[in-house]
Formats: sequence, C-alpha cells, structure tokens
Amino acid sequence: MKHAHGKIGVLLPRDLRPTDVIAFAREADAHGFDELWVVEDLGYRGGLAQAATVLAHTHRIRVGVGLLPAAARNVAFTAMETATLAQLHPGRIDVAIGHGMPDWMRSVGIWPRSPLTLLREYIHTLRTLLAGRPADLDGHYVRLDGLRLDQSALPHHAPDIFAGVRGPKSLAVSGEVADGTLLAEPVAPEYARQALRSISPQRPHRLTAYNVAVVDDDPDAAITAARPALQALGDPDWKPHLTPLGFQPELAELRRTCASPQEFAQSMPREWVGRLALAGTPEQVRARIQHLFEAGVTSAVLAPVGPDYRSALEALATLL
Repeated sequence: MKHAHGKIGVLLPRDLRPTDVIAFAREADAHGFDELWVVEDLGYRGGLAQAATVLAHTHRIRVGVGLLPAAARNVAFTAMETATLAQLHPGRIDVAIGHGMPDWMRSVGIWPRSPLTLLREYIHTLRTLLAGRPADLDGHYVRLDGLRLDQSALPHHAPDIFAGVRGPKSLAVSGEVADGTLLAEPVAPEYARQALRSISPQRPHRLTAYNVAVVDDDPDAAITAARPALQALGDPDWKPHLTPLGFQPELAELRRTCASPQEFAQSMPREWVGRLALAGTPEQVRARIQHLFEAGVTSAVLAPVGPDYRSALEALATLL
C-alpha cells in the first residue's frame, strides 16, 4: 500500500509472546502494512529464524531483518541463508547488516578493531555473492577464495541489503556499498535529512526509519503510553539521532540528574516526547509520517508499545 511517497511498515516486538508471533505477522499482513521488520537483539530471538517463520505464514507482506551484526556471522553463510529466503519467498525479504550495539558485541568477544572496515567488506561481499558472482577477497576481516553460490541456490532477483547504522562515517559507508539504510528509532525528519546528507547516495537508495508509534483518539493518552519506550534515549549511543533536534544537551542533562531510566522517560517535557515518537490521534500521526516521507524516508516502520501488542497493532492499522 503506497502512502504519499512512502510505505508504512510495522516492527515485530522482540519480546512478543511466542504464541503471538505468527498471529501478529498474519494480522499485519491482513491489515495491509507494506513491511514487517523483525529484530535481532542479543538475548532475544534470532532474526533469520523469525523471518523464515513469518514469511512462511504470510502471503504478501515484505519482511525485513534488522539487523544482523557483521562480526557475528561469516558472510558466506549469511549469503546462503539470505539467498534461501529470497529464493523461497521472492521479492519479500530485505536484510540489514550493522555493527551491533558495541556493549553487546564486546560482551560476547566479537567487537572488531575497525567496525567500518568490516562493514564495508562484509556488505560488498554479501551483495557480490547474492548476485551470483564469485567473491575473491583477502581483506582485513573478510577472506574468501573465489566462493560462488551454486546456481541452484540463487534467487531470481538478489534482495536488497541495508546497512543498519547511525553515525556519519557509518552512514557514508552505507551510501557507498548498500542498497538502503535502516535507521533505528527515533527518526525525526531532521535526523533523516542529516542522515541522507551523510549517506550521499550515488544510486537509488532506500531509507527505512523505525519510530515508536502510538495511536489514540486522546493525544495525551498517546504521549503517556509512548514514554516508557523512550527510556534508552539518555544513553550516548542515541546522540546522533538527537543532535539535529536541538535539545540533546538538555536531554543528556536530564538523564544525568534522574535516578533511573524510568524517571527520565516520565520527566521528559511533552514537546520532546512529541518529537521522539509518533504519538497522537490518527490524523496527527499520519501528518508526522508524511513529514518523514518529505524528508526522504521511503519506509516508515512503526514500533508498537505494550502491554498488548496485538491491540496496539490494530490501533496502528487505522493509519492505513
């Protein structure tokens, strides 16, 4: 479903009850969302396993994997898994590759000395293999001796490979080697525009943006419901998202003075919450999504908030 220059997707929550995963995916498909993105966060569910499952239980919706940390998987085996999904579900799979959260990657002993070099080598090689070409590379991190996927394993059309990144240097690598960029939440129009300046794409390039989203006929109730999902924004990793908004120093100071992430989220000024989440009436949220499309976002992916994700999904579907 095309929506005024962009597509609308939804995020499969990482902590969704296992008995609800297939039902959530089927409902997203039936409601008419264009995309469903699954999450691979350390300690939760695997991205490729989720993607395979929801692809097998849906008919139309495009499924994205956000994101696979480059250091966690040998690129040849990622290519095999991705090619299999693209072959069995043609035109319905996107895969994002990223650095992974530094603390998570260090905690399992796989943070590289040069994440940018690894990402560049990895995505270039992955796209080479998915295109059916031999990959012969003796790089700093990726070393393949002429490997080529067998013709029987190749999809008819290679899927798009995204870079899931946030800082300017990483965004520039995305513009150089990837088919698209996946931006984690929050993505305000100001951040989308700044990201595109860093990406500086020289060919067609998709821009997918996650955002916490709450739809309610009562805009104050929507703002209140969105607050708990913004607790992590006081951490330094989110600085690139916040700097273009003009209140990042004040937000960092608020987090420093609050005793907990929960207190921080509840103490944020309403105006900040309104810019860090898509929260409000259906008309208000549609307008915010349109602003994202005007800023260059090609897919706006809505992250529902709990405690009842399936009810939240139904409310988000009113945007369609």
